[in-house]
Amino acid sequence: MAMTMSQKILAYHAGLDSVEAGQLIMADLDLVLANDITGPVAIKEFKKSGAQSVKNRHNIALVMDHFAPNKDIKSAQQCKICREFAAEQKIDNFFDVGKMGIEHALLPEQGLVGAGDLVIGADSHTCTYGALGAFSTGVGSTDMAAGMMSGKCWFKVPSAIKFVLKGRPAKYICGKDIILHIIGLIGVDGALYKSMEFTGDGIKYLSIDDRFTICNMAIEAGAKNGIFPVDDIALDYMKGRFKRAPRIFESDPDAQYERVIEIDLSALRPTVAFPHLPENTKTPDEWGDIKIDQVVIGSCTNGHISDLRIAADILKGRKVAKNVRAIIIPATNEIYLQAIHEGLVDIFINAGAIVSTPTCGPCLGGYMGILAENERAVSTTNRNFVGRMGHVTSEVYLASPYVAAASAVTGKLSSPEEL
Repeated sequence: MAMTMSQKILAYHAGLDSVEAGQLIMADLDLVLANDITGPVAIKEFKKSGAQSVKNRHNIALVMDHFAPNKDIKSAQQCKICREFAAEQKIDNFFDVGKMGIEHALLPEQGLVGAGDLVIGADSHTCTYGALGAFSTGVGSTDMAAGMMSGKCWFKVPSAIKFVLKGRPAKYICGKDIILHIIGLIGVDGALYKSMEFTGDGIKYLSIDDRFTICNMAIEAGAKNGIFPVDDIALDYMKGRFKRAPRIFESDPDAQYERVIEIDLSALRPTVAFPHLPENTKTPDEWGDIKIDQVVIGSCTNGHISDLRIAADILKGRKVAKNVRAIIIPATNEIYLQAIHEGLVDIFINAGAIVSTPTCGPCLGGYMGILAENERAVSTTNRNFVGRMGHVTSEVYLASPYVAAASAVTGKLSSPEEL
């Protein structure tokens, strides 16, 4: 039976010769993930079940990233629950202050996820790891608890949409513009419980960071997962860091897709998602005069070193506009150190921005950049729902690091072409 790449990964982990869309399967997991928000709920369910020990302490990751370093007593208690559970169960992959990062950037960097893996995470943006040819998806905390206990999870095999990416992106176009364009095209439920498979000759122009960004936001189109084929770019990233041997799966030539959508990357323009949905996308000629109060460059979507380099290129020799707060958040400590060594942090501070420790922070309205009443932010994060970053009357404009940095300089929503 012909299968997509995602279906082959699921079949392999279920010990089956083949699977088909809609089929229910039980599959072995390579990694289960939770953070300081979802982890305590999973731990509570784990203990409530009467379980005494996890199935495999080596394939569990607990990452303190949403409210760490702790912003208040409640967040400190959340981390304490995870910290004590990790010590009790001798969990190898526990990441806390000093050894931290935003989970979806940290786990690939640490070599904990890679090609052919099957990964669940109690966080919706777990689909990020499809950039490396893994099937990774977000689940609820109860499924996370079951995964810790059994090392397995139930899956409904998804059907798929193929996105054929053609051509070379123009200057100032990166992965964020591509995925925002796609979400604007198909809508926030356009890939509901489907696999988004990215192919085509255009992918050779996409860095691994571009691919992380695109797969990260597959969930914003309702997808079960996003996935790229494993090519030299992915293999180069995994070389020397991925702790297991890559398992490379390829879609069959006659695999069935619900839709095939072609995207001409060379025709794309800077794309921004206006409030209050990621599908509400507009290009520069539609933006108008949108004055802003804050810029955030970071998150699991765009806190990679390439994103920081983009921001630094724009901000070098320039100043953040008066009355604009610019917050730069490297996604991991390794990225933070690299940004320091490359002189990027000097550029940010000299421009009038601040640089934060790695954290999800403002992305979910946690801390390090909460918006007040009627304030507007241009942000490289992944969601712009009502009240997502603060007050219910505030507004979030999702953008690439090019647009975010340019907007920080002008004080309004701007394309880098305007500078």
